[in-house]
Amino acid sequence: MANQHIEFAGDFNLSSIVLHNHKNKGRVQDGDKQGVDIKHMVQEFNIYENMYKGAITGSLVIADATNLIGNLPIQGTERLTFKLSSPGMPAVDCSDKTGHPMYIYKLTDKQQASDGIQIYVLHFCSREFLRNLRTKVSKAYTGTLDQMVDSIMNDKELLDTRKNLFVQKTRNQDKIVVPYKRPFSAISMLCKRAMAENSKSVGYYFWETSKGFHFRSWESLCVNDNGLPRYPKQHFRYMPMNITDEENTGDKTLHDYTSVEEYKFVNNFHDVAANTALGTYGHRIITHNIYDKSYKIDDYHYHNSYNQTKHTEQNVPIVETPVDYDNNSISDYAESRVTVQPTTQFSHGEPTGAFGNDVELDGKSEGLRESLVNQTIAGTKLQMTVKGQSILEVGDVIYFDLLSVENRVNSGGAPDPQYSGRYIITKIRHRVTAEDYKMVLECSKDSVARPYSKAYTETFPGKEPITHNDTVDIKDRDNYYLNRAATTK
Repeated sequence: MANQHIEFAGDFNLSSIVLHNHKNKGRVQDGDKQGVDIKHMVQEFNIYENMYKGAITGSLVIADATNLIGNLPIQGTERLTFKLSSPGMPAVDCSDKTGHPMYIYKLTDKQQASDGIQIYVLHFCSREFLRNLRTKVSKAYTGTLDQMVDSIMNDKELLDTRKNLFVQKTRNQDKIVVPYKRPFSAISMLCKRAMAENSKSVGYYFWETSKGFHFRSWESLCVNDNGLPRYPKQHFRYMPMNITDEENTGDKTLHDYTSVEEYKFVNNFHDVAANTALGTYGHRIITHNIYDKSYKIDDYHYHNSYNQTKHTEQNVPIVETPVDYDNNSISDYAESRVTVQPTTQFSHGEPTGAFGNDVELDGKSEGLRESLVNQTIAGTKLQMTVKGQSILEVGDVIYFDLLSVENRVNSGGAPDPQYSGRYIITKIRHRVTAEDYKMVLECSKDSVARPYSKAYTETFPGKEPITHNDTVDIKDRDNYYLNRAATTK
């Protein structure tokens, strides 16, 4: 039975890591026993969850003195069973009886470490990862987009999943023909068209965690069904342990679980050049209606649309101030990105466009979708290392408490107004060694913790435009430098 008492932060339960060969047996010093426990050979154990990829993957660094490769043998079709958990927390359950086994698909980096010991890396994945590679979708679907995803996931000829599917219902429906795509690619196509029910949000994400598959919008990760902010699953802080902290927390283990060992910002929202080019702030979409041979121009404006959807926090990360002599804000340049997009109605006998709605709304929907994706991917992205906590999964809300750069006395313990606050976990690396269990989290946010001041000048400060009388003749300029050089000799 797993230990439910936490002895130290980073403590974990992992009784065995069992490898099953193609006959579901092991042949290394265990006769006909089902599988072989390789836990004692494992130097490092990694599990990866990623909101931008469809399935869980992982790796095992093996120090092998028994020639497991030849004796089991390992050929790339083996099953892997284990159950990893922090004491008292839900497990990453990949066991046969209560969970879903993983599957070996590759062996890399094999080398001789010393006489009689070889080191290599075994790569594993979920069953659906391989089903995605082995099957293709070539079918027409009718109904809401969440129903289509459910059909692809449960189809015995396709992914045939036996796991939970967490789905946010979509408000749009359509008839969609999937032209011989892999299941994950078909779902990715549906993600781009999905529009959340009871929301103006456009665009979904599809990913797998240890608890199942998710087909949801970014907005559903930020707020609950009532539109209220979701409660953070964990509150992390970057602060060294000292006597004062111990007195306040009263529990060193709890303190260590909430402490961040190290962190860095992979990128941040203030890369204005990148976000301008991506169309995050301004985007012109020209839709060409193939049915009636017309076209329509729609301009996306970031600041006008920001409050139409929910965010990690509702404070806009860049204010609407003039940024040039024309006194336009950063959202007023619609030609920062121009997209020409074909659309049509009646392709399946219905008067709907690419999103399953009124064809006239396709341009506005595409502009909003692109901006919401960019706000997530090109927004503030935090990577941090913390003690392993198997209760956390991709899609959870966490709070990151980062003190302002001033010292505690001068800042009064105030958090950083831009980089502290609520984040969504987008990637997790579970890293287990013989010593402890750690997690590397990558988290994103599309807002700031504290709003910026709204007071700003209505005009862009700077010089007046140059008039004809202010121009300088090239000859005069050359003579000036020649005369100046002669004078200094």
